[in-house]
Amino acid sequence: MIKTKYDVIGVMSGTSLDGIDLAYISFIKNDNWNFKIIHAKTISYPEHWVKKLKHLTGFSQSELSKIDKDYTNYLAQIINQFIQKHQITSIDAVCSHGHTALHQPQNGITKQIGNLPQLATLVKQTVVCDFRVQDVEFGGQGAPLVPIGDKLLFNKYDWCLNLGGFANISAEINNNRIAFDICPVNIVLNKYVENLGLNYDDKGNIAKSGKLNIQLLNKLNSLSFYSQIPPKSLGLEWVEQKIFPLINSCNINTEDILHTFIKHIAFQITNIINQTEKTSVLTTGGGVFNVFLIDEIQKLTDNQIVIPSNKIIEFKEALIFGFLGVLKLRGETNCLKSVTGALKDHSSGKIFSFNTSK
Repeated sequence: MIKTKYDVIGVMSGTSLDGIDLAYISFIKNDNWNFKIIHAKTISYPEHWVKKLKHLTGFSQSELSKIDKDYTNYLAQIINQFIQKHQITSIDAVCSHGHTALHQPQNGITKQIGNLPQLATLVKQTVVCDFRVQDVEFGGQGAPLVPIGDKLLFNKYDWCLNLGGFANISAEINNNRIAFDICPVNIVLNKYVENLGLNYDDKGNIAKSGKLNIQLLNKLNSLSFYSQIPPKSLGLEWVEQKIFPLINSCNINTEDILHTFIKHIAFQITNIINQTEKTSVLTTGGGVFNVFLIDEIQKLTDNQIVIPSNKIIEFKEALIFGFLGVLKLRGETNCLKSVTGALKDHSSGKIFSFNTSK
């Protein structure tokens, strides 16, 4: 049934592995869509899940199938705890991204674990999930999916930039929404700061203390992905094949790696946003808290870098996956061919009802 108000839980797990983001949101449709984030929480992964999720590309199909079931059970526990803690009673759907295990759209492959039908049974709610697969079947990249939310919920900004495991961006160009992945961010920074026994570089202070390695910077900026025309997207496989070997071959200390990679990120981002002048750039994701990175971006652009409230910074992707679920429930477009390169706009995702799931 088409309604004007939806109460949903958006669930997101990103490649930076900082945890599972959950947001309880009300969406209201009048002339335009409006939303309110009522409750939101990030649940950090226990160490054994971090280790598994880091190495998903190395498991066999049978191993990955077992991990998928275990992760779905774990996700259900987290969602149920969130519902109980906040005593949430009105839920139209739980809208979950899952966690990306494989992403090779050029080979027609994308897989997110945690999207099994049993999730609906375990949380006793309607579940909308598995948003990427259909787009890849239609010849698209299966990513990024957030731009429909940028278009309908955050359209007062010229650019919407997210700094998570990867940097991705979207904008309205010639009445078409365009969006793509720019470069890796936390998926690389967090890996190398582990050498120092840390999970992340607080405010980018360690990176700031390092020195620029111009040879590494030039090699990074010369990677062929950066000269490709969108639509295009990145995955862990690409980072493992292209980025890590290149960095490791330079044999430099961790501080200099972090410093140089921040310079690389800032260069690639401003190379995009400087194509338009005097524009506003809504900037979200965990990378916003890396003060050194934000400073380096601002040094290279005259455009306005807009930092929103912490709720939007941290939970924008969970919010938008909740919105993707709402659009799916309404049978409306939630995936744009102008963004992913698919054959057509479409309403992507699977709907599982807890009373019919097996």
